Amino acid sequence: MQYNSLDKAGFKVSRVSFGCMSLKNTATNNDALISKAIDEGITLFDTADLYDKGENEKLLGKALKGNRQKIHISTKVGNQWRKDGSGWDWNPRKEYILKAVDDSLKRLQTDYIDLYLLHGGTIEDPIDETIEAFERLTEQGKIVSYGISSIRPNVIKKYVKKSNIAAVMLQYSLLDRRPEEEILKLLKDNTIGVLARGTVAGGLLGGKPAKEYLGIPEIEVATIANHLIKLTPEKATAAQTAMRYVMSNQAITTAVAGIRTEQQLYEALQAGQSGTLPAGEYNSLRNLREGNTYQQHL
Repeated sequence: MQYNSLDKAGFKVSRVSFGCMSLKNTATNNDALISKAIDEGITLFDTADLYDKGENEKLLGKALKGNRQKIHISTKVGNQWRKDGSGWDWNPRKEYILKAVDDSLKRLQTDYIDLYLLHGGTIEDPIDETIEAFERLTEQGKIVSYGISSIRPNVIKKYVKKSNIAAVMLQYSLLDRRPEEEILKLLKDNTIGVLARGTVAGGLLGGKPAKEYLGIPEIEVATIANHLIKLTPEKATAAQTAMRYVMSNQAITTAVAGIRTEQQLYEALQAGQSGTLPAGEYNSLRNLREGNTYQQHL
């Protein structure tokens, strides 16, 4: 496994991380998958208090018992479940964040969180208040570092300008190249890490039937997916090549792979161990079509 430094957090993370959102509380292989991932060198495990009403944090905390010093935990805050369980509301207020972190720490069975992410955000949020909450938690030692999970350029720019964020989680793949427009360069120039999610575009780059995606016509999605397969070495998978495309961008710190099965773990591990794509293959994929751009939240 290869590793990159999350400079402002002060630690390194594996080039591929374990996205826990897809894990089901009823599955019997969660502990084994997580244990295998740790043994093979994955060091960052990502969850959120929103996932399965906190149960996802619980299962991760249980699975990580005895391995806490070997790994780093990323979790998220900002989506507050209603008391009746009917849904959630956006809440980036300082008071809520300071309370929510204690609930997450309890569920994760740990006394600190390595990377605490705001789970969304809008330009109308009380951003200064939100930053105050994260800074307070850093001072208290409840979190090591903080960041934001967002695809909104205007929000990301605000946090880059006003805060000490260590990382941004955003959606990025061969079918969603919007971050290439300006955000990846902005984050790299400011020494802010990037956690890339959605690297196989909901499975469209990993074998699922083609369909329209972010305005890209179905026929073009199929063309890109087929070209990806052609570039994939024997005994590898298109999903691995898709992840390697993302990791080939120097701004990317880690690709967060959603893992629920042994096959998905295998693909993530192979991608992390294979490293970046050769320049010719990388450029061949980039030149298939012009990258898409953000149309909102500029």
